[in-house]
Amino acid sequence: MSIFKRGSVYWFHFLFNGEHIQKSTKQGNPRTARQIEAAYRTALAKGEVGITERKKIPAFKAALAGFLSWSEREHRQHPATHRRYQVSAVALRKHFLDVPLDRITPEEVERYKTLRSGQVSPRTRRTVKPATVNRELACLKALFNHVLKGDVPLRNSVSRVKFYEEHNEQTRVLSYDEQEKYLAKATPMLRDVATLMLETGMRPEEVYRIRRENVQLEKGFLVIPYGKTKAARRRVPLTASARRVLGLRMASDEAYLFPCETDSSRPVPKVNNAHDRAVRDSKVAPFRLYDLRHTWATRAAMSGIDLVTLAAMLGHSRIQMVLRYAHPTQQHQHQAMERLEAFVSEQRIAHAERTTPQTSFAIQ
Repeated sequence: MSIFKRGSVYWFHFLFNGEHIQKSTKQGNPRTARQIEAAYRTALAKGEVGITERKKIPAFKAALAGFLSWSEREHRQHPATHRRYQVSAVALRKHFLDVPLDRITPEEVERYKTLRSGQVSPRTRRTVKPATVNRELACLKALFNHVLKGDVPLRNSVSRVKFYEEHNEQTRVLSYDEQEKYLAKATPMLRDVATLMLETGMRPEEVYRIRRENVQLEKGFLVIPYGKTKAARRRVPLTASARRVLGLRMASDEAYLFPCETDSSRPVPKVNNAHDRAVRDSKVAPFRLYDLRHTWATRAAMSGIDLVTLAAMLGHSRIQMVLRYAHPTQQHQHQAMERLEAFVSEQRIAHAERTTPQTSFAIQ
């Protein structure tokens, strides 16, 4: 008997009269799955069920086109996910061309991983990072899973390939001096986007997609109604600076507070070019726009906000995710050690006072 797990349920597959049989048991218990497989074998032998026509294995190019079309519809509320798949698809398409999916073995995926990690990006002129290769492998894996939903007799070759370890977490935190120089060189739209990120810790795309109806200035918060997780869909408290920026933006009649220049019915897609110019003109050390969120999270942690509250404010469902952002400075760590040393000293004195025997004098 041969069963395997796909997602949370078990499937069985075997050969019968030269035909490959593969079906889902719709069960998460392996013992039950084996019983269903045995029953199906018996029914097949008795002629009680027939062998369905084997579905044709699609070629990679056609499968990729179908997957991207599905992704655009599926991720309409999360366009960044679809854009990520589109970007990853470029390198995958160049490598696998029109090869049938059943010829993309784990060994071939490993070969792609090795070749890709040694290539130089034409955009950055740098060697492709492990994180980029991992995103492309994730796209390929999602493509296989999409095709497998149609009961095509395939195995997901990417499932048996180990992804690269990623050691590219950014720990860039802006100083207040860098922040002032950067904002002084920013365009009006970039300055407002950056200010909101530095004041609230919002993601860039969350700022871009702010709509008039999401803002409650009189109540001091705005609502983010979308996101991949429940935690991402949240209410964001506003500082005085954030309220001032939003108040000026609300003076316009546009639906989005940061509308696209060519189509005001859509939000601005990004401000990366303006960001790159502001970094260059301000002469501060290079940093990503996303590091402004990182800066806010670090300052929030240093101010004493507990990790549970910080995770909620950032829109994370797990506290572990916050640890990627909260990086106290060396000065803050030294101050924390000084506070700990003073606390321990006080505790030692109190302990000594409690344990030292008191001298008693008899009354004469």
